[in-house]
Amino acid sequence: MSPPSVQGLVADLGGTNARFATVEIAGDGEVRIVDLHRFKARDYPTAYEAMEAYLKQAPKADRQFVSIACAGPVRDGKVDLTNLGWSLSVDEIRKRVDVPLIQLINDLEAVAWAAPRLGADDLRPLGEAAAGVSTGGVIAVLGVGTGTNCAAFLDQSASGVVAVGEGGHASFAPTDAVEAEIWARLLERFGHVSIERLVSGPGLFNLYQAMSDIAGRPQTCADSEAVTRLADSGDADAEAVVDRFCRIMGAVAGDFVLIFGASALYLAGGIAPALMCTERRAKAFREGFENKGRFREYVQGVGGFVITHEHTALMGAGRAAAIRLHAS
Repeated sequence: MSPPSVQGLVADLGGTNARFATVEIAGDGEVRIVDLHRFKARDYPTAYEAMEAYLKQAPKADRQFVSIACAGPVRDGKVDLTNLGWSLSVDEIRKRVDVPLIQLINDLEAVAWAAPRLGADDLRPLGEAAAGVSTGGVIAVLGVGTGTNCAAFLDQSASGVVAVGEGGHASFAPTDAVEAEIWARLLERFGHVSIERLVSGPGLFNLYQAMSDIAGRPQTCADSEAVTRLADSGDADAEAVVDRFCRIMGAVAGDFVLIFGASALYLAGGIAPALMCTERRAKAFREGFENKGRFREYVQGVGGFVITHEHTALMGAGRAAAIRLHAS
């Protein structure tokens, strides 16, 4: 007998946008997202004010939970968003919303909870190795946006198990002489070169600055968006930066596949769908992904996919809450 359906408030809080919605989760785990609103995070001093703005707009509903996916590490029911000056706690949310379950989870954890529910229409293959969508085994998820993180769905049972950390703040490892020189310049700037310093929206601009400096070229771009536009226009130097970015992102993704023992890799966040739209860039990604020495053959058999589903974190936040409710 299937568990009863549940309904709740979900949110996806990133470094730029705050998305709120109501989700309805059927007994078979199917997720329906309704009453979705997106807010610019900079327009609200706190996350609570953004949530209250949503609740004023949304229709009344019999909600059983609040589940918020946050771009930051969650500890003891509290979180400080890494790339935004917002803090949240379960206790503060409980003062504003009366529901049986309130939870804060990392945004990549939410994506990992959604991963097994994604189908072929929600995923775009990266390279020839991705013959089909994974239906079993471990799914590694790399999220690249304003910040960077990784997670993995480890268990395909009904309850499931997800592992998440702060992988974007692990140390970046150069894979050739060019990247070693890039690393040296960023080390001088930052003191520590994390993965996120290169593989993220701001990281693309850091990479552009470093590569321009190495080549002795003037810097004509003011931000990452300008670099991407220049590359899309056919500028060879900007194309080389974006190709290198995709190759480094592939190398990082391959590392996480090896760490988790994954049979599939899903790319999430706002960067991958925008950048990984050409065969050339997908090839650069796979080159970095498969450059694993003695374990090249292992990663060659792992399919890589860009998540094209627009609201994966909202779906996963709802699924995680429903599973927890049914287990209690």
